[in-house]
Parts: sequence; structure tokens; C-alpha cells
Amino acid sequence: MKMFIYKAYDKAGAKIDGQIEAESHAVALSQLKNQGLLPSELKEYKESTGNFFGSSKKVSLAELEFLTAELSLLLSSGVRIDKGLDIIRRSKAQPALVRLLTSVSSGISKGQSLSQAMSEHNEVFDPLYINLVELGEASGQLPEIFAKLAEDLKFKRDLQRKIISSLTYPFIILAVCLLCIVFIFNFIVPKLSVIFSDPESLPWYTQALLGLSDWMQSYQILLGCGFLGAVFLGKQLFTQPKFVKGWQQFLLKIPGLASAVLTTERIRFNSALAMMLDAGLAIDKALDLAKGNIKNQVLQREMEIVRNKVKHGHSLSPSLKQTSLYPDFYISLLEVGEESGNLAKVFDEIAKRSRQEFETWTEKMTTLIEPLLILLMGGIVGGVVVVMLMSMVAVNDVGF
Repeated sequence: MKMFIYKAYDKAGAKIDGQIEAESHAVALSQLKNQGLLPSELKEYKESTGNFFGSSKKVSLAELEFLTAELSLLLSSGVRIDKGLDIIRRSKAQPALVRLLTSVSSGISKGQSLSQAMSEHNEVFDPLYINLVELGEASGQLPEIFAKLAEDLKFKRDLQRKIISSLTYPFIILAVCLLCIVFIFNFIVPKLSVIFSDPESLPWYTQALLGLSDWMQSYQILLGCGFLGAVFLGKQLFTQPKFVKGWQQFLLKIPGLASAVLTTERIRFNSALAMMLDAGLAIDKALDLAKGNIKNQVLQREMEIVRNKVKHGHSLSPSLKQTSLYPDFYISLLEVGEESGNLAKVFDEIAKRSRQEFETWTEKMTTLIEPLLILLMGGIVGGVVVVMLMSMVAVNDVGF
């Protein structure tokens, strides 16, 4: 079956757009007409093989949040799960999400439970998601489970957006700085060099500037290819487990950056734990699933040790104290939560406090990096201008 994207008008003249599955263009056109629609545009959806940074076939985090939130709303309104999936599929969902929903609906129609149908798409639904859905099916609380999952996914999107936004401006400044360097040494310096009739009599700093300009003009294509090659090599290296593990260990040793990594992982781990404990999962099972939310393999291994200790009867707070993820202050909160039997609330509080810490850290780093990069760019541009002015003054002095 092929996927077609259409724009059409209904009998009242209102615009409608969406997706439809059919064997051919003619069959899709016939189906739309049978639905009482007048198509104005109908084209087959072509899945791209993905760009340099990733595949466009995957369901994005935003689409997964949309699906989860919509399922929570529909189920709360009394709509059956198969009908709810069909409603979302026929809405303005992206083609990748439509294919996912079609596959899940097909699994349900064959007698599978929702969690079983979703488990066949582990590239979209992680074990935490699947287990909570299974728990919701068993307890009859699927709407509440989907609401909590949607809230967790929204939090992940917010965290992702904050990380990207904190890096965007420094990268823009760095890119402008590099473009200024290329422009200066390709256009400004060569035009000014014609005023120097005898390069050998010029000061050393002028000769160095002209030599650097000539070198860049001669090898800038190779430099560009080398840069693209380095980016491609870096992308390939990050697909190698050994390199990723070594890189993650290195990040935990960098002062300043290590605290940001720990805070980010603490947010992911505690938000997942709070949600699962609130849903009624046992602590050892919750630890096992929340461990999958941690991206850093070093910290993930530490949490695996904690899970094994708790499973064999050790207390939670002393076990977590031996990890890198929890400072003493948070351990004291956990001890109170463990004594009162209110761990879910404590983990949620830790996630909120860690979120505030991360926001403070990003503000500080952005405030620090921005002026440094601006000074770097101004220093390079200003340095070239000063060298050229000093060179012209030196030439005039020699001529006089």
C-alpha cells in the first residue's frame, strides 16, 4: 500500500487535508470521491533516505508527544483504543506517524494488546513507555498513564529545546567569526596588498599576514574538505560504542561541564522514577526501567549496581549515595522520603530542583561564552586592521 497526501474540499466548500492509503493514485482518487471530497491536490508520499544528520522516516519526539496526549484525551472521553488510533491516523498526523498507527491498529485487530502492538516498534516506544502502557491496561488506568507519559515527553522536549537554545547562539557567533576570517583573507587583505611594492622590505607582521592570506587562498578548498571530513568522521565515531563510552567518561572529568551532564541525567532519571512509582511499580522494577532514561553509560552502570543492591534488600538512600548522580543534599531528601514512604514526591521534587539548576547553569554559560566569542571575533578582525594600518604607516615612513 502506498501513502498519499491530499488537499481537498468537502461538500460545504471547506478545505481538508490529510493522508490516505491506497494501491495507486487512481484508487486514492476514487476513495476520496467516495468520501464526498473534491481533491485539489493528491501526491504520493516519498520517504527520503534521510539527511546528513539523521533519517526523516522516524517518528519525532514532538509527534510521539502529540500521539500520547491525544490518546489520553480520547480515552478519557470514552473512545475505544482502536477508534482513537483511527481518529488520530485520519487527522493531520505526519506520514511517518500514520504508518506507525496503521501498524499498531493492525496488531490490535489481530488480537494483540496495545502494549504488545507497540512493543514491535521499539525504535519509537522505549521499555519504560511499553511497561507503563501494560500497567495501565492491567489496572484500567490507561488515560491517566498516557497523561503522565505525555507530561514526561513534554518535559523531555523542553529539556531538549533548552540544550539546543543554549548552544545555538554561541555556534552562530563562531560561524560568523569563521566567515569573517574567510572574507578578510580572501578579499580584504589581497586588495590591500597591492599597495606594497616591495614585500621583502615590509615589517615581519605584515609579511606574516600576507603569507597567511596566500596560504589560505591556496589551501582553503582542502581546509573545507578536511573540515567536512572531520565532521563525517566524528559522526561515524559516535556510532561506535567504545568511543561513545570513552567520550562520556571524558565529559564527566571536565570541570563545569561534568555538573551539567550530571544535572541533565538526574532530571531524566528522577522524572521517570517519580512517574513509575506514582503509577504503582515496585522500586526495583522502577529503577531498572528508569536506568534506561540515562544516556551516559558510566552513570547507567552505577544505577545498575544500585538496582541490584536494592533487589537484594539494601536501603535505597545509602545505595544512591554511592553514585555520582546525587549530592548529599538530595540524599537527605531521599532519606526523608524513604522514611515517610513518599518517594515518588521526593523524586519529583529532585527533578524540579535539578531543572532549576540546569537553567541557572545554561544562563551562566551563555552569559560567559557570548562575550568571549565576540571578543575573539573582534580581536581577529581588529588585529588584521591594526596590522594593515601599521604596515601602511611603516611604508610611508620608509618612503619619506
